[in-house]
Amino acid sequence: MSFVEILPPPTAQNAVIHLHPSDNVAIARASLSPGQPLVIAGRQITVCDPVAVGHKVAIQAIPAGGRLIRYGQDIGRARIPIEPGQWVHTHNVGFEELHFNYEFPEAEIPVPQPPASVPTFLGFPREDGRAGTRNYIAVVAASNCAAHTAELIAASYAHETLPPNVDGVVAFPHGEGCGHSIGPDTVQLQRTLAGILHHPNVAAAIILGLGCEVNQIDHYLGASGSETPRSRRLVGLTLQSSGGTRATVEAARKAIAPLLEAAASEKRVELPASKIILGLNCGGSDSFSGITANPALGVCSDLLAGIGGTAVLAETPEIFGAEHLLVKRARNRAVAERLLAFVQSYKDYLVRLGGSFNDNPSPGNKEGGLTNILEKSLGAVAKAGSTPLMDAVDYAEPIRSPGFVFMNTPGYDPVSLTGLAAGGCNLIAFTTGRGSAIGFPTVPVIKIASNSATAARMRDNIDINAGRIADGKATVAELGKEIFDMVLRVASGERTCAELLGHKEFVPWRIGPVM
Repeated sequence: MSFVEILPPPTAQNAVIHLHPSDNVAIARASLSPGQPLVIAGRQITVCDPVAVGHKVAIQAIPAGGRLIRYGQDIGRARIPIEPGQWVHTHNVGFEELHFNYEFPEAEIPVPQPPASVPTFLGFPREDGRAGTRNYIAVVAASNCAAHTAELIAASYAHETLPPNVDGVVAFPHGEGCGHSIGPDTVQLQRTLAGILHHPNVAAAIILGLGCEVNQIDHYLGASGSETPRSRRLVGLTLQSSGGTRATVEAARKAIAPLLEAAASEKRVELPASKIILGLNCGGSDSFSGITANPALGVCSDLLAGIGGTAVLAETPEIFGAEHLLVKRARNRAVAERLLAFVQSYKDYLVRLGGSFNDNPSPGNKEGGLTNILEKSLGAVAKAGSTPLMDAVDYAEPIRSPGFVFMNTPGYDPVSLTGLAAGGCNLIAFTTGRGSAIGFPTVPVIKIASNSATAARMRDNIDINAGRIADGKATVAELGKEIFDMVLRVASGERTCAELLGHKEFVPWRIGPVM
């Protein structure tokens, strides 16, 4: 499929996209010029202002203080009177935090049983019942003090031919692990790194420390009081006990040699697709994200949930203003209240630092037509489809429930992906409107563009062009099935663009002060 498609000139009937009958705005499918006629639901209006592609145009008169409606939901109030045909954006729309009367579930939704026959993929079965979609040796730094040496160890294999069935030796450098306040911050880092070390896509791992940092490697090696049992697939080293940087590289290579041999003996076998845990993320979103890529990914999420697999929505700031829709879908009240507790905790976290949820839309998001966090969130939650919310977990907590799960993460892409991976996602699907080049060291990331222009401009980074929906070339359901089919192929070993380009972003979430 080519990303480059020549579209017919927009007409009065198809120049904008009207998403919901109650919406008083429409989305420009192509750039609009003053004087251009539009026909919406049989009614003609005339464009008053230049409106860039993806931006909103008013299709009704909206008084000052009146509600702006998109997706059938409130996205803000008009700062000034807005006439039909006028451009609608940050200059005339005010952000206002909404307060909902939540519709909590009244009954328990049981965990559905997967059908007798489900699709399969070729993966690596693990002793704990999970499945790997890749087979890596991971070299994980316990602290920033060991980060450079971890990179040197992985780089020493760059020009070597690795045994068959081994995808690579990869480093996990980061800037944390020391100077932490002892408590929730260190606990979260330890949970994150433990999730990486024992990930189903990791055949074996090295945990590498300096020796004197706060985050001691003994925590991961089964020391007394540790939550992480010692694994035969895990080796611990420190620079101070190994003799410095060069000596540690040599010691690590000696330790990795038998790990590589063991990993080479592991082969892909046919496994049920119910073992796929798909992380859902979006970055560089635009106004089309909530029309094309995100709803299509939502179809994929529903297909996966329907066969007993798992789809994990993340990014707490990007459900704000749409959390009431997720509460209605919770399997029980406890799950709904856990979700709302994450939202409130995140709000408290922002307030302590003088921030707001509406700080989230980036300049690129706004240039792409998104006015505020309410509008962005309503489009973002579409990634999770329509099935019940079965569980809500904290950052990097193990994901154990099938179906649709929510994870509490920041909206910042590398930190969000790190939490999803540490929780056990063995694949990630990432939608983007403006374009994103992110990946992850051991988890394949499928990149889905929301519009054809971005897909063409960043063809090296994009795996699927969901912009064909807005172009009238495909339906949301067709693209959702296409994403699902690619998920199965990637789980079986097909490389994504991010993998081919060598993207390996890894950023744990630091929530506490630097000591």
